[in-house]
Amino acid sequence: MSDDLTDAQSAAIPDGYTQLNWTRGFGRQIGPLYERRAAPGDATLGFRVEEHHTNGLGNCHGGMLMSFADMAWGRIISLQKSYSWVTVRLTCDFLSGAQLHDFVEGRGELIVEEDMVLTVRGRIWVGERVLMTGTGVFKALAPRAPRPGEKAFEGG
Repeated sequence: MSDDLTDAQSAAIPDGYTQLNWTRGFGRQIGPLYERRAAPGDATLGFRVEEHHTNGLGNCHGGMLMSFADMAWGRIISLQKSYSWVTVRLTCDFLSGAQLHDFVEGRGELIVEEDMVLTVRGRIWVGERVLMTGTGVFKALAPRAPRPGEKAFEGG
């Protein structure tokens, strides 16, 4: 093991996950983030709670969980629609906390699409314990060329 890696970074990542190659911007700052593809157009995101994700009590900071929810829940829009998008509203209910070294997972389900505004229902969890539930409202900006694993744009 390298001395450059934290305990969380050197811990085993659950089977089926691969590291997302987010090398710039906010995703890079809060990462590393991981993704597991269940089927085309469907994915679960994950991250291991590291020291830089924690609050003064040593738990995963609520802001980190909300940032992760934004990405995990909005990811379904990228995968199913190949849209560029921005967040309009994120409503979160905190149900439990994550601890240092926990592997946190999250995913969203697209439930409504109207006039390029998409509503997603989401969940964040560790193992069998639900940390957060909520909804996200996202504004699709424009279709874009699909990236690997995304569905082709099919129009409005």
